[in-house]
Amino acid sequence: MAERKLIAHAGHPRAALDTEAVREAYRRWAGVYDSVFGGVSGAGRRRAVAAVNRLPGRRVLEVGVGTGLALPLYDPRKRVVGIDLSRDMLAKARDRVQQEKLRNVEGLVEMDAEAMAFADGSFDIAVAMFTATVVPDARRLFREMRRVVRPGGELLFVNHFAAEGGLRWWAERTLAPLSRVLGWHPDFALGDLLDDPRQAAEIEPCQPFGLFTLVRVPNLAFA
Repeated sequence: MAERKLIAHAGHPRAALDTEAVREAYRRWAGVYDSVFGGVSGAGRRRAVAAVNRLPGRRVLEVGVGTGLALPLYDPRKRVVGIDLSRDMLAKARDRVQQEKLRNVEGLVEMDAEAMAFADGSFDIAVAMFTATVVPDARRLFREMRRVVRPGGELLFVNHFAAEGGLRWWAERTLAPLSRVLGWHPDFALGDLLDDPRQAAEIEPCQPFGLFTLVRVPNLAFA
């Protein structure tokens, strides 16, 4: 396993997010999300979908599908369902599916990622790109993703994780009280997502400048 050293601490001793705060933040971001974040997050998104496309299994859940930037990247043989809490973002994703005739996208559903309506083991793979920092409780998100993916399937995350020091560390902690306004936790750590970082089979930095990290976790057993 190629591993990058990341902070692992538990809990969020900062401005707590809730579903309404997330909805409101992404209502504001929906119209400009692609132009503001699409470029800087593009390499991480391509890396995650490439990993999904290499994995066995056809049933894919994209958690936090947003405006659907990743949807055209999936292998057409993958059958993709996307969920998001923001109906404004989902409207953009539906437009993208229609315009690009993405027939392998089987559904785009407004749904809380921490309390999904899917049955246990509904998917082979679940991928969350730039989503773990957004949800109120990332460990609950992780448990739900494990539940809806079959045993032996895979969970993938691409995310920004907190620095251990220096100017970026200072900036992340300075911005932390603004989480509700931003719609994400700037000081999010790997330990906020995983009970034990050793659960990850792969931890790989992504461009640009290692700002984002790909984390792959085999769904070996239910917690």
